[in-house]
Amino acid sequence: MKRKSILIALLLLSLAAASCSSRAASSTMTASGRAVADEMMLQAEAAPMEEKAAVVNDAVDSLDTNRIVIKNANISLVVEDPQSAVDTISQMAVDKGGFVVDSYIYKVTSSYEAQLPAANITIRVPAQLLDETLAELKAMVDNPDLDILSESVSGQDVTGEVTDLESRLRNLQQAETQLLEIMDNASTTEDVMSVFEQLTSIRGDIEVLQGQIKYYRESAQLSAISINLQSKEAVAPISVAGWQPSLVLQRAIQALVDGLKFLVNALIWLVIFVAPIVLIIGLPIYLIIRASKKRRMKKKAEK
Repeated sequence: MKRKSILIALLLLSLAAASCSSRAASSTMTASGRAVADEMMLQAEAAPMEEKAAVVNDAVDSLDTNRIVIKNANISLVVEDPQSAVDTISQMAVDKGGFVVDSYIYKVTSSYEAQLPAANITIRVPAQLLDETLAELKAMVDNPDLDILSESVSGQDVTGEVTDLESRLRNLQQAETQLLEIMDNASTTEDVMSVFEQLTSIRGDIEVLQGQIKYYRESAQLSAISINLQSKEAVAPISVAGWQPSLVLQRAIQALVDGLKFLVNALIWLVIFVAPIVLIIGLPIYLIIRASKKRRMKKKAEK
């Protein structure tokens, strides 16, 4: 009994040490990726030149294909009818093998106190179809220069995180197997209960790690696109008999900003660029003219 208790204690200590070492060993994707490439390069040194090229290419391809990147996008559009656009986008997501995460239709108050519809919708589509989906979304507007208010695409490389989680998962699964073997050989109730408690804890950790890995991989396979939809009437400038005073005001402010920017830029050039050159060239000339003038005056005084 004492001997088995000691074995159990030693096993638990080794599991704790293995867990800590796994976190330090695979903290970043870059380190693990370089290690794989370096190992393949060392193996290739003893091979002929043709085999070396093949091994190096395989290493690069392996690193590229195993990278796990989560790509998401945000876009804001101006459309005629936000409600109809939500229906179109929802069907677009389904047709591409994705789904609608959430959608929200609401109303905004325009400058002339009218209630106008607006909407937010988030969809997920296969990552390889992200660019295609964004192109189709932008094709929904009448004038891309005016009706696409904003667009952004972000990418997050989670290869290092997934590598770390998978390493810890393998260690825990090995620990689970060893604990099961110890439980099969346990002869006392005390040993069985001690091993059972450790198994319960380890299985809980395994489920957590499996869930995190699944989340990362599914997020990398399906890109999220958040779309904000505004009605054309909500962003249209105020017009009185064809006259748009808000547009004129906007242009006047822009002209004022451009004029001030020109003056500030000119002042900076004068202080930083022109003034030193004038000082370097003009000061010697001034000193020469001054000395020459003094000599002439001295000569006149002598005469």
